[in-house]
Amino acid sequence: MTTIYDIDSIEELRVRNAVQPHRIKRFRNALFKSSNDWNEALETLPEAARADFDRTITFQCLELAERHDSEIDGASKLIFKTHDHHLIESVILRPKTGRTSICISSQVGCACYCSFCATGKMGFTRNLTQAEILDQVTQANRMLRPEDRTIRNVVFMGMGEPLLNMDHVFSAVDFLRQPSLFNLSDARITVSTVGIPDAMETFIETYPDMQLALSLHSARQEVRQRMMPQARTYPLEQLRETLVAASKHGKVMIEYLMLAGVNDREEDFQALEEYLKGLPVHINLIPYNEYPGSNLQGTPEPERKAFGERLKTAGFDTTLRYSMGSDIAAACGQLVQHKQKEALL
Repeated sequence: MTTIYDIDSIEELRVRNAVQPHRIKRFRNALFKSSNDWNEALETLPEAARADFDRTITFQCLELAERHDSEIDGASKLIFKTHDHHLIESVILRPKTGRTSICISSQVGCACYCSFCATGKMGFTRNLTQAEILDQVTQANRMLRPEDRTIRNVVFMGMGEPLLNMDHVFSAVDFLRQPSLFNLSDARITVSTVGIPDAMETFIETYPDMQLALSLHSARQEVRQRMMPQARTYPLEQLRETLVAASKHGKVMIEYLMLAGVNDREEDFQALEEYLKGLPVHINLIPYNEYPGSNLQGTPEPERKAFGERLKTAGFDTTLRYSMGSDIAAACGQLVQHKQKEALL
């Protein structure tokens, strides 16, 4: 299948149809910068070449199955269907004080099985391809075009562990960065990970100026490995060595999901303070999105605020995050899990 993301195949088409390079540039600008539909993009090509391009290229590789728009804060959750009938999710965020962002998926399901994550309960099916990753951004941009918006931040923090799909994720990242394609700066792309040291080091070496986000969630080994099975393979001591290396390129984002009675006690605060001491990090304190079947509860907001204030007093840049789209099942994988269960009934 030749997609709009297959640069080599499109170059072959260009040569076969004797299309001048500047016309292909206009074609790509129409697709990736102006977010035009397929017919509008084809019109940028010489008329004699349009039929061959139309026959050969698949305009989109994902089907938009459902769209859910929040009535509270402007978030939109998109459910896409892959060619082999799997469901994945993306979330568009329209914060009042910032640029429009999208949280995208990198896998169908996830093999990390974190106890707090709805996606982890689905199990792992397969990696998404480069085209399937990018198509989430492209379709979101076309959807946003009538609003005079465009995606300015791409966050690999949806379904799946990005660093367990490194080849396709890195290929997608390179596409997003290309000036002739999406033209996003490194500062506008964030890749999140549960903490896989070797892959993190490869990421840091490849993209030293790009934002890396570590889902830490606990600085106590016994607690973290109960929350995140991957922590048994990659203990905190090894992970900190990687954080030290990453911090040489700037601040590392630390994600800390707060769960009542699990990682929000005094000993948890002290362990976190000690673990991150001396590292240039930005800590995001995240509320928990509950979902059916989970027996976990989020830390109440007053306690999260107090935890955050103590971290600030200790000298850490800290942000208290708020969930967007709570009325449209904000937890990653929650809607997909529900739809898959419906399909089995």
